[in-house]
Amino acid sequence: MYQITTAVKKISAMKERIRAVPGGSSAGKTIGIIEVLIDLAQRDEQPKVTSIVSESFPHLKRGAMRDFLNILQTHGYYNEARWNKTDSIYTFETGSIIEFFSVDNPQKVHGPRRDRLFINEANGISFETYEQLEIRTNDFVIMDWNPTSEFWYYTELQSKEDIEELVLTYLDNEGLDAQIRKSIEGRKDRLGWWKVYGLGQLGDVEGKIYKGWQIIDEVPHEAQLVRYWVDFGYSNDPCSIGAVYRYNSGHICDELAYQTGMSNRDIAAVINNQEAKAIVVADSSEPKSIDELRLCGLTVIGAVRGADSVNYGIKAVQNERISLTKRSVDTIKEYRNFLWRTDKNGKILQFPEEGNDHSMDGIRYAITSLIIPPPKKGVHIHRSGAVRVYGQTNRGQRVFIKGANNNRDDW
Repeated sequence: MYQITTAVKKISAMKERIRAVPGGSSAGKTIGIIEVLIDLAQRDEQPKVTSIVSESFPHLKRGAMRDFLNILQTHGYYNEARWNKTDSIYTFETGSIIEFFSVDNPQKVHGPRRDRLFINEANGISFETYEQLEIRTNDFVIMDWNPTSEFWYYTELQSKEDIEELVLTYLDNEGLDAQIRKSIEGRKDRLGWWKVYGLGQLGDVEGKIYKGWQIIDEVPHEAQLVRYWVDFGYSNDPCSIGAVYRYNSGHICDELAYQTGMSNRDIAAVINNQEAKAIVVADSSEPKSIDELRLCGLTVIGAVRGADSVNYGIKAVQNERISLTKRSVDTIKEYRNFLWRTDKNGKILQFPEEGNDHSMDGIRYAITSLIIPPPKKGVHIHRSGAVRVYGQTNRGQRVFIKGANNNRDDW
């Protein structure tokens, strides 16, 4: 049940034209802003236009738009006839509208003026895009984000006079489940994580593990599928499933599923429903699940585990040029929030924070499997999918026994 939290009260009290709401985990930023915007639309004496925007439509649909519709339905405000699904516009009894669009649509960014603007997760859009939206907004602009690293707000806007900044934390959200609150407070000793997600303060950009990944519209037709990844999860942690493509000396990662409650049959169905086939690399800590996926017709290998395998895999991914499709909403979120753990003194430790790592683990499994040298003995699966079996001489030399694509020289 949505309620009037401290976060909502603080947001509704903001008065400046540019309103910035950075904050920590579960602070109620997005929901609070949407509740305030709904309230304004219901009270308007003259019809007004509110735009809620984000970097991509999949991000909007699974985030702010879902929250908006849930709030209307929970409070009994929702009227099916007032929701234009095609254009993603809701019209209130006052004649005011709230519309949703993504900033990857230039026609929308450079389109008609509006009265109010909400930029959800503003660190995901460019400063140029922000400027185009801001100059077409009459009343006010409000934006939110998790402050994992510095971006244009801190360098271009923060010091200006018409900026009002409100930092929210989980303590401002009285509607938060007690278990989530306990989970957040249980990480107080991890200073890097706590600074961003507990206190809502700007994090250290040096603590970010991956940098420079590109967000692209879709997988190009010419890209070659080389792997699927599976990071198992069920009750508390989501299962992450995705595909990795090779393209122009880099790799493209495309999220296929990211949800809890998925059985192994559900996982297999996601991959089997894809047009192209490739080797699946899965978390090897669940051999039973891997066997079940094989029974469903998939070619599955376990991710390499062992001493320093995580850091080895992270370094391997860091050396690659990586792109993410814009529909990979949860994977993009993980990428932006994937940090090195810190000790009580703030020193960066060489292993990652837990939590934002399901797709990050899956991508690491897949990329690592593409670059590990072949074993001297046993079955080796080439990145193309071809299989070879090797034996070993008494002198320890590798010898080919049988397999496909015998003319390859890059095994």
